Amino acid sequence: MEGRAPTVREILGKTEGYLKERGVDAPRLSAQLLLAQALGMDRLGLVLAMDRPLTPEELDAYRPLVARRGKGEPVAYLLGEREFFGFDFKVTPDTLIPRPETELVVERALELFPQGALSRFADLGTGSGCLAVTLAVKFPRARGLALDKSPGALAVARENAARHGVADRLDFVEADFAALPETAGGYELVVSNPPYVSVAEYRECSREVRDFEPSTALVPGETGLEAVPVVARAAFSRLAPGGRLLVEIGWKQGPGASALLAEAGFADVAVRRDLAGCDRVVEGRKPD
Repeated sequence: MEGRAPTVREILGKTEGYLKERGVDAPRLSAQLLLAQALGMDRLGLVLAMDRPLTPEELDAYRPLVARRGKGEPVAYLLGEREFFGFDFKVTPDTLIPRPETELVVERALELFPQGALSRFADLGTGSGCLAVTLAVKFPRARGLALDKSPGALAVARENAARHGVADRLDFVEADFAALPETAGGYELVVSNPPYVSVAEYRECSREVRDFEPSTALVPGETGLEAVPVVARAAFSRLAPGGRLLVEIGWKQGPGASALLAEAGFADVAVRRDLAGCDRVVEGRKPD
């Protein structure tokens, strides 16, 4: 490559090798996404430009991103966004990075309230707002409340609500789970993706999670189930009769979480599994 500008293909190959040596997740995809970001194009545009030479200015924009990725910083934070349920969401180190598994909460809500038959919901621990905003988009006649104790996360959630045109139907509250405000007639649906990683599991997480994502949004305590009874009690006290609670849980927390929902008074408690067959969402209904 000496004496001539390196091409997209050459730089991608070199970057993939560099990232692989440093043990980061998905080195090839990381290289593609970061170069597309530096060049201001999408991945398809990148594929179509494999033989295109890169200017010194483009390389200068790319190198810092690669260096940060090499230290384990997640791609979503470097790009500033992550896709969830087909929508792009802004993310920052104040928020968890949305995961595909969390989409099961939205899918289940759509099953429980067909034809948009939902008027009032709450999201406890909203983070980036991916659940609250997606529900507001999918239920255009609904009004929602997004609660989080992190002001930084709430600021991101507000931006995402504005990005997707639902800011006028979402209220944002800085508070703990237990402080879920009342609403006239009660909520029909409460959702939550609370912290549920145990201390032992957290020690085994990749450095990308441990070193960069907010630990308070991941680890509630020793067992990982500490947030569930708090969410369950708050939801039970504020749901309308017949209202539903959907809580994301860890992959083997189904039995423990189910017992906690039943203890809080919920009926029809059930565990939904994700595509990998793991426990993912526990649900319950407030008796009529």
